[in-house]
Amino acid sequence: MTVLEFINDIIQYDFVRKGLFASIMVGVICGVLGCFIVLRGLALMGDAVSHAIVPGVAISFILSINIFYGAVAAGTLAALGIGYVKQNSRIKLDSSIGIVFTAFLALGVLLIRHAKSGLKLDNLMFGSLTSVQSSDMWLTLGIGTVVLLTLLLFYKELVVSTFDPIMAAAYGLPTGLIHYALMVLLTLVTVASMQTVGVILVVSLLIMPASTAYLLTNRLSIMMLLSATFGVISTLVGLYYSFSYDLQSGAVIVLAAFTLFVLVFFLAPGRGVLWLAVGKLMRSSQTRASQTRPSTQHAAAKLINHGDQSP
Repeated sequence: MTVLEFINDIIQYDFVRKGLFASIMVGVICGVLGCFIVLRGLALMGDAVSHAIVPGVAISFILSINIFYGAVAAGTLAALGIGYVKQNSRIKLDSSIGIVFTAFLALGVLLIRHAKSGLKLDNLMFGSLTSVQSSDMWLTLGIGTVVLLTLLLFYKELVVSTFDPIMAAAYGLPTGLIHYALMVLLTLVTVASMQTVGVILVVSLLIMPASTAYLLTNRLSIMMLLSATFGVISTLVGLYYSFSYDLQSGAVIVLAAFTLFVLVFFLAPGRGVLWLAVGKLMRSSQTRASQTRPSTQHAAAKLINHGDQSP
């Protein structure tokens, strides 16, 4: 399918427009929130929350309620549980994450088998942009609005607590509350992204665009803008290929995000691996040239002096 044919399908088919809208929103909110997740070193926490919502989704199907409620409740409970284990024992954060999220995931696997009627495991785990419903679209819009408004209203507090938590505590900011509020936002974004990239791969959309942007700038505002842009590009590529070739949207989105990361990793101006290697090679050549030039001049001076002394 060509790009023009794909654009024509967007105009013709309602479900493609729904997938397009959902993919743009997911790319933006994952990209923006992912900046704080990356800078705070919470990639593992994102992975834990994305897996922890599985039992909540299964319980929602069993009780015949909207999956939003069960998923948010399970993700929030897992985040609180991880923090509680860390604060009340000698267990470190990475270990407490492993303990809690694997327990939630195991429970989710058992509940999914019990809730197998109507629950599409592939779509839950890996996403499906081409099966986005109107309710999914409006849910994504609502969650995206809440997340973006929260980040905008508490931007200064988040910046201070992210870059200097000790100073934030000295100023009287509730750093613990800010952390858990960020975990709630992370849970909401995971739920919003579930239909597009799935619970298994959502952490990649939170981490890869933000990490790619981090390689290009030191300013948080620019990083958030670039991360949202990379997130949107990745999800649009995922929509195009998943619709054109009947592929799992989550897998294609992740590969698109990874491709952008690799390109920036090697080619980023001033910071990319190849850019630095070329710069190092040029500096080495200049150093050798500067070392050769004085020795040549010294040899010429010796010849001149020798000629002056000869009869």
